[in-house]
Amino acid sequence: MASLKKVFVGCMQVRHFSQKTQTAYLRWVNALIKETHQLPNMLSDQQLKDYLWSLSLERKLSTSSCLQAFHALNFFYREVLHRTFTVRLLPPMKRQQKIPDLLSHSQVSQIFCACHHLKYLTIMSLCYGCGLRISEATTIKVNDINGQDKTLHVHLGKGGKDRVVVLPPTVLERLRDCWRAFRPKDYMFYGNNRAKPINISSVQKAYQRAKKDAGVTSRGGIHALRHAYATHQLMAGLPLAQLQHNLGHKDIRTTFRYIHWLPHYQREQDSQFDLLAKLGQGDE
Repeated sequence: MASLKKVFVGCMQVRHFSQKTQTAYLRWVNALIKETHQLPNMLSDQQLKDYLWSLSLERKLSTSSCLQAFHALNFFYREVLHRTFTVRLLPPMKRQQKIPDLLSHSQVSQIFCACHHLKYLTIMSLCYGCGLRISEATTIKVNDINGQDKTLHVHLGKGGKDRVVVLPPTVLERLRDCWRAFRPKDYMFYGNNRAKPINISSVQKAYQRAKKDAGVTSRGGIHALRHAYATHQLMAGLPLAQLQHNLGHKDIRTTFRYIHWLPHYQREQDSQFDLLAKLGQGDE
């Protein structure tokens, strides 16, 4: 199995899969072996199908988790074992569209006031002030910050895309305070090991503590700050295409989902589509 793992990792690396994806795919192959007590090449198509179905029917995992398991195992069997399947391993699954709670401006302010650790507060400020994912905020390097131009270079975000975002003055000042306090040389937010970025889970815990201390009872983790950034920017009139760039979305339809918090914005978009439809029909 060790040699298969090496080939598996190589297949993912040559395709430039993110480290997060590689870890998840390896975890699913190991879970398959642990659950079935057999090596992958010994399992029949029906056994694989039964395992994947059990994730939804018995373990009640979410659609995204079931699909991740399917893609991981399908990739492993196709690229490492060079095997195709004679049965459909997983039927089409409807993705759950859960709308998370939206943080108000005052709630964000309350959470920030309740966080008394400069490093955690600065990371939270990046998530809300620049719309960063927590994985992007924690891996920012000192050289990514351009204080003169007030911009931040986000390297290899989700989907392997780079982007440059504007740093609001308050966020830039917090970054400077953080640098003066901790004197980072590589990663802006290092953990116990200065050569490695801070652990995401520790930031999540700090966020939950601050939210509890602030008396904010809304659901969701630190990713709610990114949602709040997107929605508040739309409220302030930021064009949807610019928000798409700032968030690092490949497809504008992903960005468009944020208008579910803005009924007036939805009505404006619908009226524009109606006008386009009438124009396409010609004069009456």
